[in-house]
Amino acid sequence: MTPILSSQTIERELVQACKRRDRKAQEAVFKRFAGKMNAICKRYLGVGPLAEDVLMEGFMKVFTKIDLFQDQGSFEGWIRRIMVNESLMALRKEGKMKFQDTDFGFEIGQAEEVFVNLHVEELNKLIEGLPIGYKTVFNLYAIEGYSHQEIAEMLGIQEGTSKSQLSRARGLLQQKLNELHNEKSIR
Repeated sequence: MTPILSSQTIERELVQACKRRDRKAQEAVFKRFAGKMNAICKRYLGVGPLAEDVLMEGFMKVFTKIDLFQDQGSFEGWIRRIMVNESLMALRKEGKMKFQDTDFGFEIGQAEEVFVNLHVEELNKLIEGLPIGYKTVFNLYAIEGYSHQEIAEMLGIQEGTSKSQLSRARGLLQQKLNELHNEKSIR
């Protein structure tokens, strides 16, 4: 009878094999994490060739820097951080890293009924439609879980800028959610 290996054990074995530059292990790691990492790249860069390029560059970095992974914490989390950093570098290189200081004149409030019938695809589309600075900070804070201090260091901005970009992103999302709710109410 073959022993059942835990996901953690399989992951550790894959990491060790990747450290030995085993191509089959690299392929297995890619297949295991490519979907999630592709979603991360698309969240920052949108759908298209840039996100695909960054995904591939990110995995190249994973495999060339795998010796730096010390088996402390999550391997997936380590890969995720690489993908986020690669996405941010691509935004900088493309000259798309812009932070708006625009006041859209909206009030922030909770309309819980807006969320009741909201689909993930609709929310992702709303986030995708945010100005690049808002979207980047929102993704880093609300989705990736970075602190404002970490975001400021990653993006080379002030902590207050990170906080204001998040606040404005939330306000704009709330405004768009309210518009979506009103649109659905009319139908």
